Amino acid sequence: MTTVLTRPLVSLATVAALLSAGAAFAAGPMLRGDITASADTLTVGDLIENAPPALADAPLFRAPALGATGTIQTRRIQAAAEALGIAIQSGGRVQILVTRAARRIGPDEIEAAIRKRLAAEHGLDPASTGIVLDGPAPVLAAPPTLTGEAIASEIAFDRRTRRVFASVWLGPSPAERRAQIRIGGSVVDLIEVAVATRPLERGQELKAGDITIERRPRDTIGADAQHDGGPLAGRIVRRTAAAGTVLRPADFAKPELVGRGDVVTAVYEAPGVALALRVRATESGSLGETIAVVNPHSKKTLQAIVTGPGRVSVGPAAPGRVASAARTTP
Repeated sequence: MTTVLTRPLVSLATVAALLSAGAAFAAGPMLRGDITASADTLTVGDLIENAPPALADAPLFRAPALGATGTIQTRRIQAAAEALGIAIQSGGRVQILVTRAARRIGPDEIEAAIRKRLAAEHGLDPASTGIVLDGPAPVLAAPPTLTGEAIASEIAFDRRTRRVFASVWLGPSPAERRAQIRIGGSVVDLIEVAVATRPLERGQELKAGDITIERRPRDTIGADAQHDGGPLAGRIVRRTAAAGTVLRPADFAKPELVGRGDVVTAVYEAPGVALALRVRATESGSLGETIAVVNPHSKKTLQAIVTGPGRVSVGPAAPGRVASAARTTP
């Protein structure tokens, strides 16, 4: 009876010892995976999991530049760790990726900072002033902990050439700038124009969501550009336009309410007289347009104003009609 009980107890003890040894092995120093660095230097604690606390802050490598990504070979990390007396497990990794965290200040924020300074020092309206920055789109990389808006200073503006140069920076004060870039560009006047938000196909009806209002450099916009989008909704596209195209009134037409050859109702109104008869349109027309219609009984051709779907107005009361139509009766 005693022998039977002893065997399972011995087996359980062996299993417990093995589990304990495995846990100790797993808890040993191990290479971390890909990391995001927040400082200039990569420490033992950044790269090695379960590192000795006393060595966690020891520097091992320099981090990439702000916003950049680099690689470190595992063998280099192991060699650096061994020099400190730390043996690490690689987990089968050959290298790790290190990305340096950064706050990115892009062209829009940089331009806004310069516009704000131009307004303060030269009286230019920020809403109607644009900056065409020189070269590729600039990006100012700063530590993520550096908050606050970008600031432009040391600005030089030539009103004749419209050239501008400025320093754009982040930091607690001008004397403590921790990120800075020198920018050049040209100042342009902006104007509001209607722009297509998506590709437009000929013949389709324009909806409010198909149009947006953007500010574009005045010297790149034709004199016939559409400056607001409200009047265009419901009109018919006359020519294909890609997304982002500046729109013109000539690119659209009012929807046709009367088609050529349609039989429509013509209303003739004069003092004390109101008549309605059916006539045939010899032209198509949109609301408010003047078209020719034929009285099928008298065969006379009349000038009429399109007043609605399948309806026209003839006679003295027709507003905006040509003079000859005022003297014509059905």
